[in-house]
Amino acid sequence: MDVTSLESVCAALTDDAEKARSLLRTSMPHAPLARSRRAKMPLKTQVEIFDRDGYLDRYSGQRLVFPGVLRLISLLMPEEFPYHSHWKTDRCHAAYWHMYPTLDHVEPIAQGGLDEQENMVTTSMLRNSAKQLWTLEELGWTLLPAGDMKAWDGLTGWFLRYTDIHSFPELGRWRAALLNLRANSF
Repeated sequence: MDVTSLESVCAALTDDAEKARSLLRTSMPHAPLARSRRAKMPLKTQVEIFDRDGYLDRYSGQRLVFPGVLRLISLLMPEEFPYHSHWKTDRCHAAYWHMYPTLDHVEPIAQGGLDEQENMVTTSMLRNSAKQLWTLEELGWTLLPAGDMKAWDGLTGWFLRYTDIHSFPELGRWRAALLNLRANSF
């Protein structure tokens, strides 16, 4: 898409709306993106991919934090580190947008990408929201190599040690997913 085509359409609109329509159809035809349904990603798989990527935002290189850690801090200090289940920006600490790992389809499903782990990478909620259905080429982004869990583990080690001592039933799913992954890693 280029602005020159739209400029020609605007010039034609001055005198001939039908010519403008024809120009628009030929130079910038509307091609609606296919809507896709994705299967809900099991928590176990999410944690596997976060681990695989070393809790590193594969688009920016920023270190990310295991979701259970962020939720634990919110449970312990709700006033200082608030969480909202729908991520309302006026009620949820900004750290969630910057540090919470999410999964993104490198090649968007809407543009033919597959809903498979090989097409998914870890990124922050902020970057995931910015990328939406665009390709890396369209955004001028690059895919960075995965991080090294020995250098940064997303505070998963701390989370397991802390929740060994203190019980948080609300975080049981996160803990179980992490323990399952660790048990199968050796």
